[in-house]
Amino acid sequence: MTEPRSDASAPASSSTPVAAPPAAAIAAISPTPAASPRRKRGRGAVGVWWWVGGIVLVSLFALPLLSAVTGSLKSPAELQQRPATFFPQTLSGDAWSRLFDPSQGTLMGLANSLVVAIGTVALTVVLSTLAGYGFGRFRFRGSTLLFGVVLAGMMIPFSVLLTPISVVLRTLGVSNSLLGLVLVYTTYQLPFCIFIMRNAFAAIPDEIEEAAMIDGCSRRSVLLRMFVPLVVPGIVTAAIFAFLNAWNEFLGALVLLSDQALFTLPVVLQTKQIGQFGKVDWGLLDAGVVVSMIPCLLIFFLLQRYYVNGIFSGAAK
Repeated sequence: MTEPRSDASAPASSSTPVAAPPAAAIAAISPTPAASPRRKRGRGAVGVWWWVGGIVLVSLFALPLLSAVTGSLKSPAELQQRPATFFPQTLSGDAWSRLFDPSQGTLMGLANSLVVAIGTVALTVVLSTLAGYGFGRFRFRGSTLLFGVVLAGMMIPFSVLLTPISVVLRTLGVSNSLLGLVLVYTTYQLPFCIFIMRNAFAAIPDEIEEAAMIDGCSRRSVLLRMFVPLVVPGIVTAAIFAFLNAWNEFLGALVLLSDQALFTLPVVLQTKQIGQFGKVDWGLLDAGVVVSMIPCLLIFFLLQRYYVNGIFSGAAK
């Protein structure tokens, strides 16, 4: 009597464990809970307040600039009206014609400001790049202390140094000159620019320098061919910082320059804004403000991407 064969299609024993479905599959088939109406309203309110805050901040910065533009297009009679109007009732170019009158010296002041600003940028970028390379890539005894002494220069008010600076310039024979003003501005911009460039160089991996040295590059070749292209954001940041400060600086040019032919644009505007009977010539002043802010806006918007990267690299280190 033979034993009956077991059926292969028979169901498995109930004691056999069944594998649980993966958690990802459960999450895929399970319905996503919808956001509650209260949460949706909260997110919408936050978005609205972000827009309101942004508009308020933009207005705080944009309205004074717009006021200067509209004021430069008003006639002298309209500028004296009370209550004052924001937009000009009739367009007038009187302020602009007086601003660019060759006899007023505004064009000469504009040219002097360009010379001083460009000279300051060139000298500051070269010196801060070399100093930043030294502080960022080399470790020597007293480097930290020396770097701290350099940064301490940012804590000294510029007005306190005007008297000793004038004595030094007179000793060097460059007092009452644009070259002396460039040297003064460069000295005062260097601490912050060295800080930016030092952090930019320190962020470069050591492997890049080691590979270049193995390939036979000298220190100068490593700096010019390898490092300088990598620290372009830091160089642009230092250049923008130096240009804006040199272009807008007023007190140093007023104290250190006595020749009216060497006055920079801020000093020229200060001397020309007083009209007849001691009244402030608001039209001429507004036109001068518009002219002085155009280079700053152009440079910032054209180099904004590099400027933000350079500031971030300096803050991250």
